[in-house]
Amino acid sequence: MITVMNRIAVRPEYAEQFEERFRHRARLVDGMPGFLRNEVLRPTQEGKPYIVLTYWESREAFEAWTQSEAFRQGHARSGSLPREAFSGPNEIEIHEVFLSTNAGTAESEQDAQ
Repeated sequence: MITVMNRIAVRPEYAEQFEERFRHRARLVDGMPGFLRNEVLRPTQEGKPYIVLTYWESREAFEAWTQSEAFRQGHARSGSLPREAFSGPNEIEIHEVFLSTNAGTAESEQDAQ
């Protein structure tokens, strides 16, 4: 499993519009093969970025999404905020999940084998 983290620097005066955009997102990613879930994290410290965090079964599944027509359609709406709504460029990070803890259980890659 991988996570894809998109750090988005939003100016405070556009925060509500930014959040509304996600509340009413196209949801095209939700039906993509290998997509697990999406979380949008609001910063608790001023000046810190929002984080859009998606979980995927594999990097290949994520890359298939980025090359799909659904991706192009879903991101066409991202132009709904003006350029000045953002205080800097987005930063994308991809991580491989090697350990996950859920409801008191932990399983590492080695334990799963």
